[in-house]
Amino acid sequence: MKILGGKYKGRNFYMPAGIRPTQNILRAAIFDLLGHDFSGLSFLELFAGSGAVSLEAISRGASRVVMVEHNELNARTIRENCELLGIELGGDISLIYAESLTTIKRLSDENEKFDVVFFDPPFSQNLAKKTLKLLGERDILHAQSLVLAQMGLSENLDIPASLRVLTQRRYGSSQLTLLQKVAV
Repeated sequence: MKILGGKYKGRNFYMPAGIRPTQNILRAAIFDLLGHDFSGLSFLELFAGSGAVSLEAISRGASRVVMVEHNELNARTIRENCELLGIELGGDISLIYAESLTTIKRLSDENEKFDVVFFDPPFSQNLAKKTLKLLGERDILHAQSLVLAQMGLSENLDIPASLRVLTQRRYGSSQLTLLQKVAV
């Protein structure tokens, strides 16, 4: 896999075995929806897998990136990808080796806030709905923050009152739902 844009454009990175990677065409669609310039933005990736989407955000100028992954092989791959690209973990670029839903609660308890949250949980576990519900309940989003959910075509979301849908698009066996935080 390759970084598609920004500082590390064209650089390769590793993909762990056994995951459903966010393919290049879908990653391109993600950044078409979110924007290509992440300068100064804080970015949270839940269920990070290889960290591909976070690596793109870093490459495109995100000032703070938090990747959350609970699978040991995937977390190790994220560390290797950062090393391969010369990205130092710690400080503003971090990897949290923990379960994503628990991490949302912890980040909320620590008053952490993000400009953009992306999540792509395993399709078969109905985690997209649970994740979005928790994001609606816990205050980890700035005013006007964006949330982008990638999920299977058969999954439906219950949209919390604090978020509104901007767009939904289908790509192969995936759908992307872009939401924005609204004042309630």
